[in-house]
Amino acid sequence: MFELLAWVEQSALGDALRGSGVWTYGLLNLAHILGIGSLFGAILILDLRLLGVWRSIPIPTIVRPTVPLAAGGFLLAVLSGILMISFNATEYLGNPFLYVKLPAIVFGIANVAVVQRLPAWRHALVGTEVGSGDRRVLAIAGAISLITWLTVITCGRMIGYW
Repeated sequence: MFELLAWVEQSALGDALRGSGVWTYGLLNLAHILGIGSLFGAILILDLRLLGVWRSIPIPTIVRPTVPLAAGGFLLAVLSGILMISFNATEYLGNPFLYVKLPAIVFGIANVAVVQRLPAWRHALVGTEVGSGDRRVLAIAGAISLITWLTVITCGRMIGYW
């Protein structure tokens, strides 16, 4: 792991970012926070709906704005996160929160891929009446998603305190 982190830190990207001025890291951090806020805000709304909140609002109505917002927020968070870590990657060696955060992100993406293939999700997206079995499956998917992304956010925040 040290070799990978050292390579990232010593890359041309890391060198360029460290030499780009005092505001660079702060602006990247701001972009990261905006990405996380967009990602989690959208996920929170969608997952709460999957858990049964706001049943009067059809799932397709909530999916339309939240999924693109979550995807855009995710991309911004990942790109800014990679740039931020390249500043001083070796300082994260041994940080237990990084070793939880990164697999949690992979799990969160895998969860999205699985949910999109569920018959319950497809039924919900076409706006048909969702049966109790499908509601239960969607509620479990929403709970897993919330727990996963809260884990990512918590670990990300705790990385700086290690």
